[in-house]
Amino acid sequence: MRIKYLLGLGSGALLVWFIVDALSQPSPQDLPGEFQEVAVFRNENNTGPVVRIYAVTVGDTSRWKEMQQYGALMPYTKYGSTKVFFFAKSGPSPTLLQMPPPHFAPEFNHYCLASYEKDVMSKVTFVKYPLR
Repeated sequence: MRIKYLLGLGSGALLVWFIVDALSQPSPQDLPGEFQEVAVFRNENNTGPVVRIYAVTVGDTSRWKEMQQYGALMPYTKYGSTKVFFFAKSGPSPTLLQMPPPHFAPEFNHYCLASYEKDVMSKVTFVKYPLR
């Protein structure tokens, strides 16, 4: 009888631990740097690769490590791609993104601080000032 209570208590403790761990995963909003999504594009093709493109503003433009972490925390689908373009919060940034490159109007190229890309083979690329 006592062993049943110990096994039940152990199972309950494991269940609580799993739930707490699942709910405490980091998110892009947890990073310092005042990140804010200003534009999002996702293709409508649900039978092929999913393409996600984001334009994000950042308050502190010297936070390269956090920009890369932000990109890594964005949704990604196997055999799809995710691209994140970073812009200074104080400067202009695109509000409309499109599938074919260039993904936003050329007048914003000079203001792009960095780009993060995770391609169809899960290769990650982070480039500072990619469009200058």
